Amino acid sequence: MSAQNQKLSILYEDNHIIAVNKSVSDLVQGDKTGDVTLADKVKAYIKQKYNKPGDVYLGVVHRLDRPVSGVVLYARTSKAATRLSKMFHDKEVQKTYWAIVKDKPANESGKLEHYLTKHEGKNKSYASEKEKPGSKKAILNYSLLAGLNHYYLLEVDLETGRHHQIRCQLAKIGSPIKGDLKYGFNRSNEDGGIGLHARKISFIHPVKKEEITIVAPPPKDVLWNEFLHALK
Repeated sequence: MSAQNQKLSILYEDNHIIAVNKSVSDLVQGDKTGDVTLADKVKAYIKQKYNKPGDVYLGVVHRLDRPVSGVVLYARTSKAATRLSKMFHDKEVQKTYWAIVKDKPANESGKLEHYLTKHEGKNKSYASEKEKPGSKKAILNYSLLAGLNHYYLLEVDLETGRHHQIRCQLAKIGSPIKGDLKYGFNRSNEDGGIGLHARKISFIHPVKKEEITIVAPPPKDVLWNEFLHALK
């Protein structure tokens, strides 16, 4: 098995879709760095495993920011890609995230509603209480799962999918995500990532029409491991 394939953590796989657990270093979509993308690695894995000649089809139906870990779903056929893209657009895919923050929110659970404005040059979003020209409404629900070592683990369910939404909205309420310098955390994480993990997605299979739930284990580091242990 190639070095590319050894880095992959496959969470679910069938003839129509494949889900992998993204590490914080993986790039979902190509950018100016020119680095090998997660999609490239998945294509190489499929090509080798199924001995496929020629190009391998892989549909990118959603994305995670580079410093974020967790479940990423790909389509293996164009039919599945079309259906999944529509499901994501129509908010028929339930996405649950885990976020580690240093500053506990004022309320242990709640619904956050803001208007986000994206600054292209800075690749950053800004949250406001009131609508502004070009802003988009962002809604999420969060709840406190655990607290230890002066950090807190939040579970976040997205109602909308805006640019840097969770990072921006949690920072807006005074709880920036661990390691997220862009949104106000005071120092970076050793691995260059942030404490945000796409924990789970649930959806109706685009072809089999059965309910699928895919759960991604968080990164293997001391703090994530301690939170997992605390939740048992």
